[in-house]
Amino acid sequence: MTTEVRRAVFSLGSNLGDRLAILQGAVDAIVAMPGLTVVAVSEVFETDPVGGPQQPDYLNAVLVADTALSAGALLERAHGVEQQFARVRSERWGPRTLDIDIVALGDLVIEQPDLVVPHPRAFERAFVLLPWSEVDPAAVLPGSGTVADAVAALDVRGVRRRRDIFLTLAPVEPRPAR
Repeated sequence: MTTEVRRAVFSLGSNLGDRLAILQGAVDAIVAMPGLTVVAVSEVFETDPVGGPQQPDYLNAVLVADTALSAGALLERAHGVEQQFARVRSERWGPRTLDIDIVALGDLVIEQPDLVVPHPRAFERAFVLLPWSEVDPAAVLPGSGTVADAVAALDVRGVRRRRDIFLTLAPVEPRPAR
């Protein structure tokens, strides 16, 4: 029996602590997960918080991977990575060290108490769609249309590309001193 490989899209966000180090740590942890082949990671965007209490700005990115893992297994692993970075779930849309959302998993549509795929608010969130459109311009969010069309219709104020910082898919080797 073969299991279908699907494209998984993860949204990563952090607004507490060393945000960039936390996002890079999350990327490293996802890259190391058995059963996932990471395809791309987006540039980093700094974004105003959406909803919730007053809080610091976020750093956000999108990671795309191919996997035959189930949605439940991906959610469990994403929560495990969040726990590695001391994620606390005390306030809806509150500040957090790390937030990992499964935005999409191929063309699957899942509605369970603990998991909804595609992510129910992804199509209205510029901090998800801008980075996703960069790494997969032809992407489609099941039931909602193309990511590119959604980006064109969004208000992207409050979402700023950070060209001065970046995430890598492989450990960066130190350069020898000259």
